[in-house]
Amino acid sequence: MACFRRLLPLCSSINRALFSSSGVHIGFGANVRCYKQTVSKFEEQIKRAEADTSEVNDDIDKIRREFDAAKQRFLEIPEALKAMPKMNPEGIYVNRGIRLDLIQVYGFDYDFTLVHYSANLQSLIYDLAKEHMVNEFKYPEVCMSFKYDPSFPIRGLYYDRKHGCLLKLDFFGSIEPEGCFYGHRQLSEKEIEEIYGTRHIGRDQARRLVGLMDFFCFSEACLIADIVQYFVDAKLEFDACYIYEDVNRAIQHVHQSGLMHRGILSDPRRYLVKNGQLLHFLRMLKEKGKKVFLLTNSPYYFVDGGMQFLLEDSTDNKDSWRELFDVVIAKANKPGFYISEHPFRCYDIEKDTLAFTKVDKFFKNKIYYHGSLKSFLQITKWNGPEVIYFGDHLFSDLRGPSKAGWRTAAIIHELENEIHIQNDDRYRFEQAKFHILQELLGRLHAIVPSNKRSEAYKLLMDELNEERQKARSTMKRMFNTYFGATFLTDKGQESAFAYHIHQYADVYTSRPENFLFYSPETWLHAPCDIKIMPHHVKIPSSLIKNQ
Repeated sequence: MACFRRLLPLCSSINRALFSSSGVHIGFGANVRCYKQTVSKFEEQIKRAEADTSEVNDDIDKIRREFDAAKQRFLEIPEALKAMPKMNPEGIYVNRGIRLDLIQVYGFDYDFTLVHYSANLQSLIYDLAKEHMVNEFKYPEVCMSFKYDPSFPIRGLYYDRKHGCLLKLDFFGSIEPEGCFYGHRQLSEKEIEEIYGTRHIGRDQARRLVGLMDFFCFSEACLIADIVQYFVDAKLEFDACYIYEDVNRAIQHVHQSGLMHRGILSDPRRYLVKNGQLLHFLRMLKEKGKKVFLLTNSPYYFVDGGMQFLLEDSTDNKDSWRELFDVVIAKANKPGFYISEHPFRCYDIEKDTLAFTKVDKFFKNKIYYHGSLKSFLQITKWNGPEVIYFGDHLFSDLRGPSKAGWRTAAIIHELENEIHIQNDDRYRFEQAKFHILQELLGRLHAIVPSNKRSEAYKLLMDELNEERQKARSTMKRMFNTYFGATFLTDKGQESAFAYHIHQYADVYTSRPENFLFYSPETWLHAPCDIKIMPHHVKIPSSLIKNQ
């Protein structure tokens, strides 16, 4: 009918052309022939339009039949899917290839790298920070009743200091449709567009964002959300920037004042996770003739207490852990360590004082404070490519070494659990379903032009979108109810956190001792056939289609 309406003005102009302006009939025979030719063309156009419509309807019906068949196959996990190889939760995953036979020096951060903590630590940090905010920053007394919620945050979120939102971003800097929270309320896509204009974060907007990337980010994100929610519920005006500054200052105080350190050492069994493989790994490096150093922001007494507890079942001498390291540097002030020119100071363990003599050589069993990368390289003569440094914080630990030419290894403890989930048959089944639905939706969009979208098209589109959303939500809930997976978005794309791992980590794994599973002469190669992170596997939809 649309084609017919477009031709009506043409028929009217033909009738007018059969008469002169004076009303006298002219050229009747020729004009009749012209009229018949036009009508014939008009009929051909109608037939072609009807044929096109019929073809589109056939294509829609075909996709409908495929969708109905797929729904039947969705009722059972196929054996082929179960037989797919699993990814190794303790594997080393490679962004840029490394020849371990060329690595002569191994450096380590302490917190959340050499040592891992129980979930109780986040509650400790959270409680100490909220007490500081109430007692020192004069936040309402009701804040003392807040409780840390371990189910809420994930690593790699961003906080918008202008609007007060916690955001999960994808690889390209766009906000996850279901990853924007104001306090504990999830914002709709419409609300996101009202605030940001689009889901993509522009350069100016990005300047307002702060990344929550280290292990402190869990308690920090939860406390930010709790306080924002309190002010919203109480209908009190507040500046979102001040909320972040106060929470961040409180978290930093907990760390820098020693409150957290003393709390952990007062009950190490509650907070520290013993690891029998740690000593084995460090000894193996020494036996292979590797140099080993410790570079941490934590004070010596805290490192010493933790290492003694972790290795008490494996060593006779409580101080023997220092023999595992060629150099021990505490209170290094990373990331400033990588760009400053601060001198090293020798730390007197017995007197708890710093010496005044110049440090131009490192001695085993001595402890050093402060310093800089420039001075470290001058003293050790350890060249960049032969050094690998392990750390958990992508910015404070790894960005500086990466730019200085060291090889870098990111320690991401959550990796183990996320790989276990990705290996689960239920997750892989939902992933395959999601890819099938994406494929059908893409074909439906491609074959139906916007001016021919019938009710059948709209109905099928709605059903496909609904099923796709179900699969997406199911996968998300397997990780984190609020924000989903750390490394992936709900659409299966890499997260912004994954992007930074690509930038600053040559390899990544869940624990340093996972290197025990690899020979020191191993060549770690980056896969050539992946589009997302090396530990991810895209489940082919054909495994379900062909069952």
